[in-house]
Amino acid sequence: MRGLAGRGVLVSGGSSGIGLAAARRFLEEGCRVFLCGLDAGEVDRAVSGLAGLGEVSGLACDVSREADVAGLAESAEAALGGVDVLANNAGTAVRGAFLEIPAAEWDRVVAVNLRGMFLVAQAMARPMARRGAGVIINMSSTNGLAGEADYAHYNASKAGVLLLTKTMAVELGRRGIRVNALCPGYISTPLNAAIAARVGPGFEEAYARDRIPLGRAGTAEEVAAAYAFLASDDASFIHGTGLVIDGGQLAVM
Repeated sequence: MRGLAGRGVLVSGGSSGIGLAAARRFLEEGCRVFLCGLDAGEVDRAVSGLAGLGEVSGLACDVSREADVAGLAESAEAALGGVDVLANNAGTAVRGAFLEIPAAEWDRVVAVNLRGMFLVAQAMARPMARRGAGVIINMSSTNGLAGEADYAHYNASKAGVLLLTKTMAVELGRRGIRVNALCPGYISTPLNAAIAARVGPGFEEAYARDRIPLGRAGTAEEVAAAYAFLASDDASFIHGTGLVIDGGQLAVM
C-alpha cells in the first residue's frame, strides 16, 4: 500500500492473534516494527518468528500500567527513530453474564481495553504532535456498536474506545495526526478459541452459521490488512471513524 515503506510502527498486543498478524503485515509492507505483549516469552517468540521479514524488536508491557507504558514509548521511539504509526491493539475479553461479573473482572477488562488504549495513545501522540505527523489506529469491535449478551464489560470498554477515537480525531487532526478505529466482528484468534472451547464443541461454527452472512469467522490477516490500509496514504482522508470488518454480522436483523 502507498506510503508505508520505511515507516516505524508500534503494535501493542503484537505478540499473538490480530496484533501478531498486523506486525507481520507491516513488515511485509516494508515497515520497521516494534511490538509489545503481556508475556515476555511470547514477545521473544514473536520477534524471533518475524525476524526474517525485516527490522523488528519488542518488549513485555502491561498497557494498563503507566510506568510500563512510559517505558514502552521510550523504547519504541528509540528503536524506530520515531513512531510514525501506532496500531493500538492490546486487549482482552472474558465471557460472563452481567449479573455474575465480579467487580475485579470488570476492572481488569476496562483497565486493559480502555485505560490501556488511552495510556498508549497519549504516550505516542505526544511525540507525534511535536513532529506534526502520525497515524493512530485504535482497536474497538462490533461489540462497541451493538450489545452482545455475556460481554457487558467488554462491550462497554469497546464502546468507550470508539468515543475516545472520535475525541482524539477532533483534537489531534490539526496536529497532523490521523486517528481511526477498527471494529472487527468474530475473528478466529487464540483468545476467541479459548472462549469458544469453554462454551462447548461447535460454538464457532454455529456462531458463523447463525450470525455472519458470509458464513465464516474472519481471520487475523483480514484485520491486519485493514490496519495496513488505514495506516497507508490510501486512507489519507479517513479520520475519526470506525472501520467495520465483520462479514456482514451487523447487517443481520
